[in-house]
Amino acid sequence: MLKKTIRIILIVIVVIAVLFFSFAPGIIDRSMNKVINQKTEADKISWYDSIPFIADLHCDALLWNRNILKRANHGHVDIPRMQEANAAFQVFSIVSKVPRGINYEKNSDKTDQIALISFVQLQSPSDWFSIKARALHQCERLHKYAEKSNGTFRVITNQQELKQFVEDRSKNKKLTSGMLGLEGAHCLENDLNNLDTFYNAGVRYIGLTHFFDNDWGGSAHGEIKGGITEKGKALLKKMEEKHIIIDIAHASPKLIDDIFANSTGPIILSHGGTKGTCDNVRNLSDAQIAEIGKRNGLVGIGMWEKAVCGTDAEATAKAIKYVADKIGVDKVAMGSDFDGATTCSYDITGFEVVVKALVKEGFSRNDIEKIMGGNVRDFFLRNLPVK
Repeated sequence: MLKKTIRIILIVIVVIAVLFFSFAPGIIDRSMNKVINQKTEADKISWYDSIPFIADLHCDALLWNRNILKRANHGHVDIPRMQEANAAFQVFSIVSKVPRGINYEKNSDKTDQIALISFVQLQSPSDWFSIKARALHQCERLHKYAEKSNGTFRVITNQQELKQFVEDRSKNKKLTSGMLGLEGAHCLENDLNNLDTFYNAGVRYIGLTHFFDNDWGGSAHGEIKGGITEKGKALLKKMEEKHIIIDIAHASPKLIDDIFANSTGPIILSHGGTKGTCDNVRNLSDAQIAEIGKRNGLVGIGMWEKAVCGTDAEATAKAIKYVADKIGVDKVAMGSDFDGATTCSYDITGFEVVVKALVKEGFSRNDIEKIMGGNVRDFFLRNLPVK
């Protein structure tokens, strides 16, 4: 009788475990990456599919247990939806550590929700304990998607590859591409030598901090919100030598000032907004926008409420216009934060609605083509490693 009871208990435990690991990742993903609006026939723009290069500076799709080669019915980005949206290029940023109770104001580095997500998704055990390992595995995943895509998706790492992609895509609009970025340099695990490892994995922009202060500098959402450290200065120098772009998203105001003072290269805000249209701790001041403009950098505008103080494409378009009026239409781009545990106004197939909102803001077709991707293309053609 006891043996039978134990056997039944074990069977129940196994069934519960199978159900948990089968359904929990999808439930978590769906609950954290929502879409508020849906595109309608009334949102159609007759010339939208003729835009030569649509691009976005930031999404976190690699964090989730999805095959981006297949269309999902939730979340924001995958290759089939990129193709539907006429999207040519998407930066896939690596999220490697997020504290519990994450908020915009003050976070400690002592907890790690991504370890739990890695466990629930049945990722490699090394991902449960090593921030570096889980970040590199996300990089590897993007390269594997490219290998399995039958040529429809490429990972871009240099100017030569991007030039070739632009040429090839002019003949085949179904081609898509992606690039890797790091959302927080903490996954270097306090070792500057690990920059070479991530460079070799294809990473081409890095934000020094994410939601907490680290060994390199202070976060806008950290406990101290300090500036750059001596190690951070060394990291900036090595990044510039390797033509890795500096991203100031999530950086504290003091860190942003220190980055400006200790670097000479182009700088981007991969995803965010402006204090002039949405005043909060992580959005850019007019002075910061002006400095990015002087450096011929890029400001990526988001599609979630905290970035633009709105839940529609009009709010995103308003922030884009604010930047364009300050530093020129050549220096603003889309930086959605798709799949970043965000509720976005649209998924990537809703970019057409953004175009419609930009038309209402008075932008010309030529300017809209720059904003929707031409600026991103030209920026990386100038600033990626040559080959």
